[in-house]
Amino acid sequence: MPATQLRGTITPPGDKSISHRAAIFNAISSGQAIVEGFQQGADCKSTLRCLQALGVSSSLDEQGTLKIKGVGGHGLAEPSTVLSCGNSGTTIRILTGLLAGQPFHSVLTGDASIRSRPMGRVIEPLTQMGANIAAREGCTKAPISISGGGLKGMSYEMPVASAQVKTALLVAGLYADGETSVTEPATTRDHTERMLQAMGADISFGDGPRITIRPSQRDLSSLSLRVPGDISSAAPWLVLGAIHLDAEIRLEGVCVNPTRTGIIDALQAMGADLQLEEERTWGAEPVADIVVRSSKLNGTAIGGNLVPRAIDELPLIALAACFAEGETVITEASELRLKESDRIKTTATELRRMGADIEERPDGLVVRGPTPLGAATVSSHRDHRIAMMLGAAGAVADGQTIIRAAEAVAVSYPRFWQDYAQLTRR
Repeated sequence: MPATQLRGTITPPGDKSISHRAAIFNAISSGQAIVEGFQQGADCKSTLRCLQALGVSSSLDEQGTLKIKGVGGHGLAEPSTVLSCGNSGTTIRILTGLLAGQPFHSVLTGDASIRSRPMGRVIEPLTQMGANIAAREGCTKAPISISGGGLKGMSYEMPVASAQVKTALLVAGLYADGETSVTEPATTRDHTERMLQAMGADISFGDGPRITIRPSQRDLSSLSLRVPGDISSAAPWLVLGAIHLDAEIRLEGVCVNPTRTGIIDALQAMGADLQLEEERTWGAEPVADIVVRSSKLNGTAIGGNLVPRAIDELPLIALAACFAEGETVITEASELRLKESDRIKTTATELRRMGADIEERPDGLVVRGPTPLGAATVSSHRDHRIAMMLGAAGAVADGQTIIRAAEAVAVSYPRFWQDYAQLTRR
């Protein structure tokens, strides 16, 4: 049922992208690190299990404090079993890059979603670096078999903007002979560069989105840090606050790294009443509290460099567009079709069930508003981002909305429904 008023303060879970990287990079560092606010969703726990199978000791308490002891750059052990990455694309892609540089054999796999997602975009450049990798369907699908070592540095121009692929190649570059340069077609989230630089990696930045890394005789230094809140987990509340008729929501301690704030830029372009307060820095990452209030929204165009900065939040932007005056057009977002679900199709299908005027296009969506949403039985398609988007939609729909596979939120935001109940209580 729709909530008549929304008032509250929410602290989103730790940033998923930063948490993955903090675990993986500290695993190959020298010394012990303490990571506060580590994301406790299923994806990040998959990363920890894989690292433990590679000989890395760690512990994670209920408060989200991770203690991890690095084994050094050459201390990983050959795993005795297949490494399961669960539902985590970040885990399998970054670990493919890491294991390509190790002098042993390993196999990476995951759930049905992971086994259907494209891995050729990371396998192909690693193979060019000299990695010996085998996989299904023309070396494009997991499981992935890696016989590592013997990498050569290279210069690579990425055909598709992807922070996961970029990170895999930079990590492989730590183990390559010579320097490795990666050029992006558009700037993606830069948590990898910030963290590796803070840990002492020999990394430099050229003209445009070009990053170069060189192997070092020294191990990375361990890095203790506090993980800021995940803007992707804050995004459902930002959109809900903007589209609800009587809302004021405060999100505390959110990462506002400019490579991730596409959702903020998009909502502000639509006219959202949204402010950043208490701006500060945690480690290498900018952080702020974000306050959003009920807003009168207008349609806009979403494309170009904004897309990689808001890739995980585009379904939520489509929801916001249902309440905006005029037409919102999302383009250049075909990457959405390669996520946990085909998010172009699932977003259009499920919002249409609720009465949205939404059109699916090959590389995006067209939404015409404002269109009041009605209650319906909808499905997350076992995709955590779709589940959260539908939760926000249900809070403003007329009637009772039933979301099938709502538990999918556990991948990145295990307490989402508890926070939802607190915020929407009548």
